[in-house]
Amino acid sequence: MENKEFEFKGLKINGFLMLFVVIALFALSIWSFVEFVNFGKPLLILGSVVLFVLDVIFCIGFRKLEPNEAMVMVFFGKYCGTMTSVGFYWVNPFYSSKKVSLRARNLNVDPIKVNDKTGNPIMIGQILVWKLKDTYKAMFEIDSQTMAANASGVGNDVAVMSRMRAFESFVRVQSDAALREVAGMFAYDENGDINNGDLTLRAGGSEINDILLGKLNDRLAMSGLEVIEARINYLAYSPEIAAVMLRRQQAAAIIAAREKIVEGAVSMVKMALDKLKDEEVVELDDDKKAAMVSNLMVVLCADDAAQPVVNTGTLYQ
Repeated sequence: MENKEFEFKGLKINGFLMLFVVIALFALSIWSFVEFVNFGKPLLILGSVVLFVLDVIFCIGFRKLEPNEAMVMVFFGKYCGTMTSVGFYWVNPFYSSKKVSLRARNLNVDPIKVNDKTGNPIMIGQILVWKLKDTYKAMFEIDSQTMAANASGVGNDVAVMSRMRAFESFVRVQSDAALREVAGMFAYDENGDINNGDLTLRAGGSEINDILLGKLNDRLAMSGLEVIEARINYLAYSPEIAAVMLRRQQAAAIIAAREKIVEGAVSMVKMALDKLKDEEVVELDDDKKAAMVSNLMVVLCADDAAQPVVNTGTLYQ
């Protein structure tokens, strides 16, 4: 038999029908005991004991499944399939069953410190949506049962929660490794150490998330767990270099703004000269044009307001 998940094919009876049978057996065992008390026949007490023991054994066979839940059936160590039929059933009491949830779950991974492609330390975090895909691999390919057994508490619901926490712990560790791998493949943002147009963590967006999703599912393939969605939800420089990188970003922003201001100022100066010439307001030689261009550039590009100087003479003095 191949080591993969398959549907449970064993005996499965409607739970309400078997509940009626169990109640009937219990009533019959009580009747046998009363008859023994009244008539003192040894066979009646023997029958009462046998019926009561059977009744107790039958009670162990009841199973209940809700939507998006599954139950792994094991018979003395042998995997016998996974039951996914929703409802109330009775199965062979000697089957041991391990219930798991197939519902999607969120996992918010705390930011971790890693080095990007250029060696800069950064803080990066992610959020995942994951679920259980293959119950066989999840239960038998990874040591989730030992991790779940360490949880305190009793009861079926507690056992399910413990198993799901064990799966979540496995996903958390693997997601940490995948995130470190992806962060090391790209630079935080564009700088002198990388080529223009290269994918970066800051500008990559959905492309980086798709790469991260692929890396995660590659690592989780052996566990039967699947990540449905993965995205980076926190990205920043590490505190020890954050101030320096902030100044670098501010300098880059100032340079870009200055370039835009100079471009606009040159356009305005050209427009002013052309307007004066076309409307024949004044004739300017090269020296006067140079002086006018210099003054206009100072006025348009300066951070502070210009202080005007009134010329009481003429342009030709």
